[in-house]
Amino acid sequence: EAAFPLVELVLTLFFFVGLGPTRKMPPSSSAMDFFQLFVPDNVLKNMVVQTNMYAKKYQERFGSDGAWAEVTLTEMKAFLGYMISTSIYHCESVLSIWSSGFYSNKSIALVMSQSRFEKILKYFHVVAFRSSQTTHGLYKIQPFLDSLQYGFDSAFRPSQTQVLHEPLIDEDPVFIATCTERELRKRKKRKFSLWVRQCSSTGFISQIYVHLKEGGGADGLDTLKNKPQLHSMVAKSLCRNAAGKNYIIFTGPSITSLPLFEEFEKQEIYCCGLLSSRKSDCTGLPLSMLNNSDVPQARGQYRIKMKGNMSLICWYNKGPFRFLTNAYSPVQQGVIIKRKSGEIPCPLAVEAFAAHLSYICKYDDKYSKYFISHKPNKTWQQVFWFAISIAINNAYIVYKMSEAYHVKRYSRAQFGERLIKELLGLEDASPSH
Repeated sequence: EAAFPLVELVLTLFFFVGLGPTRKMPPSSSAMDFFQLFVPDNVLKNMVVQTNMYAKKYQERFGSDGAWAEVTLTEMKAFLGYMISTSIYHCESVLSIWSSGFYSNKSIALVMSQSRFEKILKYFHVVAFRSSQTTHGLYKIQPFLDSLQYGFDSAFRPSQTQVLHEPLIDEDPVFIATCTERELRKRKKRKFSLWVRQCSSTGFISQIYVHLKEGGGADGLDTLKNKPQLHSMVAKSLCRNAAGKNYIIFTGPSITSLPLFEEFEKQEIYCCGLLSSRKSDCTGLPLSMLNNSDVPQARGQYRIKMKGNMSLICWYNKGPFRFLTNAYSPVQQGVIIKRKSGEIPCPLAVEAFAAHLSYICKYDDKYSKYFISHKPNKTWQQVFWFAISIAINNAYIVYKMSEAYHVKRYSRAQFGERLIKELLGLEDASPSH
């Protein structure tokens, strides 16, 4: 367990100059313009084609549907607008829009009848049919996810510090409070898990990874849940486009491991992660640092073990907290934490990790305001609406960093309302000149 000097990272100016949108949007840009950076018309037109193809095949097999007429691009946009409205107005159900109850919304209900909406919902598809070469369980949505990822990559440069985590995706507390226990139990049976790589400076989600529970085999989600091989696979997938960019990635205990961090370092990706002897893969780490001391330690004290660029820090507050990092010097001091009992010193790595804790521990719902309340039974549809929600989140972040924000300073809710009206054709989405 010999200690070697830590090689300090050189932070390049690029990360301070290059952060943010890659394209200058006109000051007159609408909410729809920002949304279509990620969900452009060609993607929506494909949904129109695939939905009509599916409806035709369905009726050939199960009988003609006299009430059906082929969906148009205008209707598809309105359909998305209705779904997205559930995230802004917190509807119990999207069908509440046409009801006479508390969640009714007469201002948007007149654009399309409830019966027409339900017909589109019945036949809605992103990919109507499986090709002979397709084996992936997400084949019904994979082209959309690929297109979305292209939009994320091409529209935004994230900051140097980023977080890998599993976002809280089961709606806001207001909506959860309206659910029955049976509905909540049903939700826990979701057949996929979703992770993201998120820019910690802006909240922009740079990468999405979806892992399906594809049966009870060795690769099933239940088999791999909370196990190192799953979380290592997740981390590598989320960082597949991050090599050579000197990113600093913050991770929770389920992802943090010495083998993963060493592998990332070879790709010029650096890490800072919280360690847990129960949740983390502790392979290769000294037991002396993982076991709690029999002697009570004072708050602010810490022990360090170093090897090459890697540092294992055991820092004491009310109890021991362990951090693994190759991104920060363990001897460099961070801020002094002030408590009634006095001042508590902490290493820079601990301070840096604490600044990202809200993402990793799911405390902060600031970046989940647009999660759509509609919960279909089909897994691919659940993933689709989560992905749409993330696209709106990213659209708002790009909007806030654009000149358009200085013209009309929309809040998150106001931006969402504008987008819904533009999708429904109630507002002119074309830039004014």
